[in-house]
Amino acid sequence: MEYLEPEIARNRSGLRLVLTAGVPGPWGEAAKSIFALKGIDFLPVRQTAGESNPALLAWTGHANAPQAVLDDEPARTGWAEILLLAERLAPTPTLIPEDPHERALLFGLCFEICGEDGLGWHRRLQMMDGMLSLPEAATHPALETARVIGRRYGYSREAAERSSKRVRQILRLFSEQLAAQTREGSSYLVGQQISAADVYWSTFAAMLKPMPDALCPMPAPMRTSYATLPPEIAAALDPALFEHRDRIYAKHLKLPVEF
Repeated sequence: MEYLEPEIARNRSGLRLVLTAGVPGPWGEAAKSIFALKGIDFLPVRQTAGESNPALLAWTGHANAPQAVLDDEPARTGWAEILLLAERLAPTPTLIPEDPHERALLFGLCFEICGEDGLGWHRRLQMMDGMLSLPEAATHPALETARVIGRRYGYSREAAERSSKRVRQILRLFSEQLAAQTREGSSYLVGQQISAADVYWSTFAAMLKPMPDALCPMPAPMRTSYATLPPEIAAALDPALFEHRDRIYAKHLKLPVEF
């Protein structure tokens, strides 16, 4: 993927999507997949993980990724904001059910994946724990990026210890939801067609069990971090959830993943 630098992108019109260059981060992959499913073109813009990204900050007021910037509108940085922008730009195919009960269910499921205290949040805490629990964690130069991410996600030993329970709760929730949908004759997590819940689960599942390198290449340290699980979480993985991920990618999303 060829990225525009923020200094250039800010002078362009249309939709610009800020992504972390060089890694398939789950929030960014979800945003890319949503726009691609709807046939919405965007210009990819570079954000560099672990750096201050001053040009990006000067443009949008945010140094993180993903960000969706449409023309002169404020940058959208939250997963729900980006999803709703995509729905506005291309109402069909919709990724949000029209039925209010299904809509509420969808947003609840998506929050459990993408939101604060959700799956992505707690897997990040678990990944940071191995580094930030080291005796030299507070001062070692090589751990500065881990410290930055740890502050962003509210890292503490207590928070990391709670993460195992939360990840297992979320896995159980999705396993039960998928099983209930299967009994209803649906191949999707909500309703009878693909929704944002399927996209978010499929993209965030890499944080538990990455797809093979041929389908989703990523830096070796990232793959190791994603695939290294506490024993109790490894034991809680439902194969049906990853079969669902693979079906969604095969039928609806782009493979191999490009970043």
